[in-house]
Amino acid sequence: MYVKICGLSEPEHVTAAVEAGADAIGFVLTESPRRIDPERAAALGRLVPGHVLTVGVFRGEDPATVRAAALAAGVRAVQLHGRHPHADFTALKDLGRTLVRAVDSSADLRCGAFDEDLLIVDAPRPGSGLPWDWAAVRGRPTGRWMLAGGLSPANVAEAVAAAAPWGVDVSSGVEVAPGVKDSALIRSFVAEARRAA
Repeated sequence: MYVKICGLSEPEHVTAAVEAGADAIGFVLTESPRRIDPERAAALGRLVPGHVLTVGVFRGEDPATVRAAALAAGVRAVQLHGRHPHADFTALKDLGRTLVRAVDSSADLRCGAFDEDLLIVDAPRPGSGLPWDWAAVRGRPTGRWMLAGGLSPANVAEAVAAAAPWGVDVSSGVEVAPGVKDSALIRSFVAEARRAA
């Protein structure tokens, strides 16, 4: 089970995620309570070993803005959240970064359909932190895809059983307040996700 912990902004939480065995760590570089600047993402990224994917998360920015921020942050992957056109992914292909497309379940759920490497299927209201009908997407996404939206240590096993994803992605479900992560919740989430696999 591939596990991504998103929206990290503090060194201790990055370290907790790495030590817990997370496969990917997300830094939000777009408008959000979890937003950090590229320079801070670069500093946090230096705490992450090479086998863990560092992901810069964007929503709505044009490819030139994404490119500049991703290079400044030194991330190894770029996530475009929402209805970005295929052309945005094509424009970023030469960056040599892993490309991640994050959409809700009404979008094209074939991983690679927009030349992305990884797909995230999120809740109808992304970022709400509310559980949704995970079973509704079972069997629909193809390729390397992660389930997101309303996941937490308490329900990730249920979500995995319902949707049968390749991986899972969490942000608010490992927080004690909006944008404030908790190391114990991060460790618990990774353990529960792996147990559910």
